[in-house]
Amino acid sequence: MLTPAELVWLIAAVAKGDEASFERLYAATRAKLYGVVLRILRRQDLAEEVIQEAYVKVWSSAGQFNPALASPITWMASIARNRAIDVVRKRSEVSLEDEPAAMEVAADSPDPLARREMTEELKRLLECVGRLEPDRQKLVLLAYYNGWSREQLAQKFEAPVNTVKTWLRRSMLDIRECLGL
Repeated sequence: MLTPAELVWLIAAVAKGDEASFERLYAATRAKLYGVVLRILRRQDLAEEVIQEAYVKVWSSAGQFNPALASPITWMASIARNRAIDVVRKRSEVSLEDEPAAMEVAADSPDPLARREMTEELKRLLECVGRLEPDRQKLVLLAYYNGWSREQLAQKFEAPVNTVKTWLRRSMLDIRECLGL
């Protein structure tokens, strides 16, 4: 775990668009934030979706972080917690016990109802990821959504680690350009 001062430095670097710092910030804080969200939602699939949205918000709001008002982990946890609470509020009308099969459905793309519930930022992000070549889409999702290491990706894609890093960097630059950042 990084110190609060190191996290402040990483958030400041993320505010300037530093993807490597974002990766370090994600790696250092994902477990903590995931735990917060999972305790609220009690569903792994929803928790993973909320964590993704929370990190999109962290990326886009890093410039607004003020270390005088909160510690980095508190600020990030509040973003994740608030999003999880929003999901609970939206879903309080639908009981999973009424539709247990919904838990077992897996799809490559979200269904229309799930898409409607996504934030506009996430929709834009998914559109930009969707413009990448299929292999690059898979690479980005495995790296940033599933948390695969560069070594695991190198094995999966049968390529050297440095090549995987280059592919990721180029993919992130393409996504960033698509988002207009």
